[in-house]
Amino acid sequence: MLPVIKSPEMVDGQIAPWLLDNKRALHKLEIVKARRHLLNFTTYTSPEYNVNWHHEIICRYLERWAFGQGDDAIRRLMIFMPPGSGKSELVSRRLPAWIFGRNPNIGIIATSYAASLAQDMNIDVQRIIDSELYRELFPDTSLSGKNSRNSLVGSAAARNREVFEIIGHKGYYKCAGTQGSITGKRFFYGIIDDPMKGREFAESKTIRDKTYNWYVNDFYTRRLNTDARILITLTRWHEDDLAGRLLALARSNPKAEQWTVLKFPMVAEDPLDPQDPRQLGESLWPWRYGNASDLEAVKISAGTYTWSSLYQQRPAPAGGSIFNRGWWGDPTVTEGRNQFYNFKPEDLQDRMDVIVLSADCTFKDTDGTDYVVIQIWGRKGGDFYLLDQKRDRMDIINTMQNIRTLSAKWHRASAKLIEDKANGSAVISMLKREIPGLIPVEPQGGKVVRAQAITPYVESGNVWLPSPKYAPWLHDFLEELASFPNAVHDDQVDALTQAIFYLSNRNFNATLPKVPKKLIRVGGGWSGP
Repeated sequence: MLPVIKSPEMVDGQIAPWLLDNKRALHKLEIVKARRHLLNFTTYTSPEYNVNWHHEIICRYLERWAFGQGDDAIRRLMIFMPPGSGKSELVSRRLPAWIFGRNPNIGIIATSYAASLAQDMNIDVQRIIDSELYRELFPDTSLSGKNSRNSLVGSAAARNREVFEIIGHKGYYKCAGTQGSITGKRFFYGIIDDPMKGREFAESKTIRDKTYNWYVNDFYTRRLNTDARILITLTRWHEDDLAGRLLALARSNPKAEQWTVLKFPMVAEDPLDPQDPRQLGESLWPWRYGNASDLEAVKISAGTYTWSSLYQQRPAPAGGSIFNRGWWGDPTVTEGRNQFYNFKPEDLQDRMDVIVLSADCTFKDTDGTDYVVIQIWGRKGGDFYLLDQKRDRMDIINTMQNIRTLSAKWHRASAKLIEDKANGSAVISMLKREIPGLIPVEPQGGKVVRAQAITPYVESGNVWLPSPKYAPWLHDFLEELASFPNAVHDDQVDALTQAIFYLSNRNFNATLPKVPKKLIRVGGGWSGP
């Protein structure tokens, strides 16, 4: 049975009227709130703490995890956020201290990827409990002034970097590194904060296996009872990390433990967590990270693989499930695989054998959350070139306007391929007398089958993409391909397969215009002065 705080400051569950009479009472009110709510406790014991909206939501969930009962209880909680977002301060420092203030007879085991880091967290919790502000809130919760490993005898309580005990009570805190020993103690509250040290460790299947086995065989077995709570907070490094495996198990077996997941990506994207108040494209914490445009440089520097996992909390297979990342190579190298042409796409228009427009329209009566993608593709000999792309949320009017604009910009686009589903049929009907070459395309087979049909062209090096400096949308494009078919959206994949399938199944006898001598074709791309 979890404790219910009784206080003279509360009358029938409400704040007593006498508290509101003067400034002294207002200070007392702050104390009452700090005792009852984790965020108030955090700002009371750390007045300089900078609160963002996501901290408020996290604290509400942590309160339900710590003291929720019945339908309000959260016994298994995962929190995913990018590095530096304040999760460890709340989860590993303030939360344990606050719990001990409310229930000094409880057992907590806290872990992290390294024993030294877990020990640092331990010391931080001790410092909070030792502070005058904490003592003002919870005078009955205190630690021994001696560094002792003895069991509780009167006021002689253990206190060191690995464990501390609450004087006069049964409560204790034990810390360890993941894969470290936690025998000898059991927990009602079990906390795992960042079980992976970094990318190198996350990419190692051996280490991932060891971490999972440690969780199953060591950590999980130290639960005090069936009501014990487990909290895992981390930055998602890999789809097969500890959180990924546990969630996969929960999805595959309804009888397995089910988890409540709170996820806040660096930049808001579909699908948003129901608790996330942001508009799509907004930054998580502008005070710390800057706005979305500031983060674009971070995204480019990190690359799509790291950005999607470390920052957006949606890791994808390193190689890609159907479209292997390695097939594209590295746009920054001059030797080795490099499927990125370093030339302005517009300058290639007259050098293509044929150019087509490929559009994947949104569903009819959409709520505005689906994307419309319009791509421009060219073919030269046996090579295919992505020349341009427009991807946005559009209604049918904006869809038609963007088709007009791209058709005018790419005047050699003879065929305009429009998927004959969703709003595509209406687009064709309304534009067919205005724009020549509109071709309704009825997709054959499923999305995966169509993608697999054109992957040999990508793998063999016959598909070329513009350099990132000419295509700011390229990172999202590559990430969607690598994540397919498990990505949230697949509109760019649909437009790509539609275009390449059309271009590869027709013979085009157009004569290539003479190329100026100063322009040299190099390995499928072009370079010039």
